[in-house]
Amino acid sequence: MRRFTIAPERRRGDHVTFDREESRHLARVLRLKPGDTVVAVDGSGRDFTVRLEQVAVEATGTIVGVATRDTESPFPVTLIQGLPKGDKMEAIIRAATELGVARVAPAITARTVVRLEAARAATRLTRWQRVAREAAKQCGRARLPEIDAVRPLADWITEPAPASMLRLCLWEQEGAPLGQGLANADVPRGAMVIVGPEGGLTRDEVDAARRAGWRIAGFGPRILRTETAGPAIVAALQFAYGDLK
Repeated sequence: MRRFTIAPERRRGDHVTFDREESRHLARVLRLKPGDTVVAVDGSGRDFTVRLEQVAVEATGTIVGVATRDTESPFPVTLIQGLPKGDKMEAIIRAATELGVARVAPAITARTVVRLEAARAATRLTRWQRVAREAAKQCGRARLPEIDAVRPLADWITEPAPASMLRLCLWEQEGAPLGQGLANADVPRGAMVIVGPEGGLTRDEVDAARRAGWRIAGFGPRILRTETAGPAIVAALQFAYGDLK
């Protein structure tokens, strides 16, 4: 069945109200009618089978079934992504969501070209969250990844983390390969990974991460584009510790 996302507050008991965007899709694109059934997800990890009652500007329906889907990786990965130019962040979020990332944290670095004013940053964040929601719906995830507001990289570097968390900083000038860094680490319970923007991280940023206890690692003999590196490291960690092994 077709899958749609709803905000948690749009589910009241057994009654569901779809927002205008989802209502437009189910009415005008799919041409669904009252009596048809769809699946609604609210990010809580459950699938709600909904029988449509009214197809209007805001469609409504009644929940007729609930199922819990085991689609989340047991290994949560936070991708701290240096803010790239253009719409590359959308592509990164979309791919990382499909690969099971738990959180995406956009970061302003020394070589970040994009500078967002407060209003523009809020608009971008709303757009990124929508992209994550659409990607989760398409790939069948029952939970939505968290998309944070843009913050300076230094804030993410110093963010407290439990000792069981692998903190990894990718740097193209680091000679030690990723596999070596993972082999020398205890089995972690999750990971935080820093990926630089176009042009990579500066040595000062990498040194700051090293002083804060982050592991520095390269990612093979080839230099990856920033929109490739983020999803690639998420996939590698899911293969090593998560649900892709």
